[in-house]
Amino acid sequence: MVDRWKAELEVAEIAAKVGGGVAVGYFQGGLAADVKNAEGEGSFNIVTRADVEAERAIVEVIKKAFPGHAVYGEEGQGAGDGAAAILSSEDVWIIDPVDGTSNFFHGIPHFGISVAYYHKGEPTVGVVGSPLHDDWYTAAKGCGAYHKGRRAQVSPCSRIDEVLVAFGYFYDRGAMMSATLDACREILSRKSHGLRRLGAATLDLAYVGVGSFGAFFEYELAPWDFAAGRLFVEEAGGRVTTCHGDPPPLAKTSILASNGLIHDELVAIMDEHFRKPEA
Repeated sequence: MVDRWKAELEVAEIAAKVGGGVAVGYFQGGLAADVKNAEGEGSFNIVTRADVEAERAIVEVIKKAFPGHAVYGEEGQGAGDGAAAILSSEDVWIIDPVDGTSNFFHGIPHFGISVAYYHKGEPTVGVVGSPLHDDWYTAAKGCGAYHKGRRAQVSPCSRIDEVLVAFGYFYDRGAMMSATLDACREILSRKSHGLRRLGAATLDLAYVGVGSFGAFFEYELAPWDFAAGRLFVEEAGGRVTTCHGDPPPLAKTSILASNGLIHDELVAIMDEHFRKPEA
């Protein structure tokens, strides 16, 4: 790793593991009370005490090391009306303490944690992990992506019929879900090895980076869902855009991540089934 981002990467790894330890403690001990639904999203978006406490632990590590840096997190750190200003800060950390809270809540041992550092609007350091399995994915800008001490690389496959494709969907249960399922049917018709909906976008992106998935797509992802995973995929040799092939903004957006070789074909599928947002 180049020394330029060594300190930030070390802090990101420590913060992710500390926060992950909090989440694992709650998961293994049985979920505590104080479960609530996020406002305006019905019963679909669950927030637990583990989310809140893990985020608090992550922020404490970051602020101790970099007190002048901004923090933007899913469970309230910087979220809200001032989010755009925070995300435009020169130095901002973007965190998701428990990605896959629905899995977590229902006792399914598949949930992730994500800690990203952005410098001047660019993804610079990213750590994604499956804390329950002590499985970590790290990346720094210009320095590559790493998993289990080895350089990560995306799949070398050049056709959809050679890969698994992962997908997700937001809390919408109407037109957006229908379009997502139509896109899935199209991908299956092209004889992909299959589709996977695992329920944790951060880990889906990590799996693209190590070549397990050829691609992943989802509409309506928040910055904390993709901030670290985007960098991991790109540093592993892949490509990350919106589902329509544009550079992803640091805001709620669609995300298409792939090994790059099948990207344009997938963009064409997305263009066919999803209405492209007006510029």
